[in-house]
Amino acid sequence: MSGFSVRESGRAKRLSIKVFPRGRVEVVVPKRTRPADVREFVETHRDWIRKVREQFAAEHAPEPFALPENVQLRGIERHFCVQYLPQDGVSTVKYRAKGDTVVLSGRTSDENLCVAALKRWLTSLAKREYAPRLRSVSSLIGNSYKKMHVRGQKTCWGSHSSSGTISLNYCLMFLDPAHLRYVMIHELCHARHMNHSRRFWSLVGRFEPDYRQLDKDLNNSWKRIPTWVGIY
Repeated sequence: MSGFSVRESGRAKRLSIKVFPRGRVEVVVPKRTRPADVREFVETHRDWIRKVREQFAAEHAPEPFALPENVQLRGIERHFCVQYLPQDGVSTVKYRAKGDTVVLSGRTSDENLCVAALKRWLTSLAKREYAPRLRSVSSLIGNSYKKMHVRGQKTCWGSHSSSGTISLNYCLMFLDPAHLRYVMIHELCHARHMNHSRRFWSLVGRFEPDYRQLDKDLNNSWKRIPTWVGIY
């Protein structure tokens, strides 16, 4: 079966498959897993993958891929226009951001290169936008952190490592400011409770009384992430 991605995980004990709502298939494997074993595992689960894809397709209408001309980032309350500037004899795509305009230049006929450049822009923008917000929430809660990373995680909105590093998904910018703030509160509370115990949720509730609804919202928020981002 073609059309799946493979992700190595140091924590994986066995092979597993995740089918995302828009049909993308990801195989998570332990490190040093042989490609032949991956192909055999996927082939064994071909019928299950097909059924899950069909179920998602029945619930959600297919969304055609298209590079964006406009990017609405509700989480940081900003809107951007995207311009494409093709250049002959160039094999890469670079981005340049000025004000509320993002210009992609180079081999803009290559959609994959354009998406990669847009993701680099999103990562850079999120780092600038998230940093002061996270510092403010950290001061409010009284829980510190050592570093902040921004990534395009495929399976979570954020995480807090035992070393004190908070990782936040740049896709949070596509959601509402309340969801972005809640994820920051959630991860900062893990500085005191590295679990989801009653004490953890009690602490979260002190700073975000509506955390139950916000947490529930995040389960279906993938629908608000544009298709071109390719996360779901």
